[in-house]
Amino acid sequence: MLDIIQLLPDSVANQIAAGEVIQRPASVVKELVENSIDAKSTKIKVFIKDAGKTLIQVTDNGIGMSETDARMCFERHTTSKIKKTNDLFVINTKGFRGEALASISSVSKITLKTKRKIDELGTLVEINGSEIIEQEIINCKNGGSFIVKNLFFNVPARRRFLKSNSTELRHIISEFQKLALSHSDIEMSLYNNDNEIFLLKKSNLRERISLIFGRKTNQNILSIKTETSIIKIKGFLGKAESARKTYGEQFFFVNNRF
Repeated sequence: MLDIIQLLPDSVANQIAAGEVIQRPASVVKELVENSIDAKSTKIKVFIKDAGKTLIQVTDNGIGMSETDARMCFERHTTSKIKKTNDLFVINTKGFRGEALASISSVSKITLKTKRKIDELGTLVEINGSEIIEQEIINCKNGGSFIVKNLFFNVPARRRFLKSNSTELRHIISEFQKLALSHSDIEMSLYNNDNEIFLLKKSNLRERISLIFGRKTNQNILSIKTETSIIKIKGFLGKAESARKTYGEQFFFVNNRF
């Protein structure tokens, strides 16, 4: 009798993982912006077209990657953020599983341009549905730029699952707001079809809240702060007269993670 258990090809395994990690364009925005934050960026720009269905581009001025890292980052379970089991108990970064970029590249056409400050030239990597199309040395700015085109082009069922552009854009804005609120020390911007949605300069948290939810918000929030031997809590609460029936503007973060 023939053996029936086989090792899945990487392309198939990545697509399966993509179904768990990448649910919609907002998932891509979240993963890429989190990587930019972990790369010690002080400025992050997000450009999308058709609510991310056609294009998602995240550009930062972070530490960038070497030629080898630029290729390795698309492999499953490759990460710079943990090395041993004990690291799991002191995680202060965002994505650390090493599945995001492998998952995104398996269901899209993705281009990476990246360069470290110490390097004279940068690296370009192009991947089409997990298949490496091109890798070459190029002249580019310091940091990283990920361009994701035609999300789910090779998974028609997932593509049809996506909602209207207005719904998908709403999900993207929600993810962007969470990251922007927890990192007010980073300049962040978001554009859809070349229209500016957010242009957030580096600021304190109160100012960031006002820039996202409107200047009137500043008058309706109260600062809170407390500290014990095991936890520190700080943030803002809305005044009673500004209370709403829905929880849409309630945000809780632990170690800057939503």
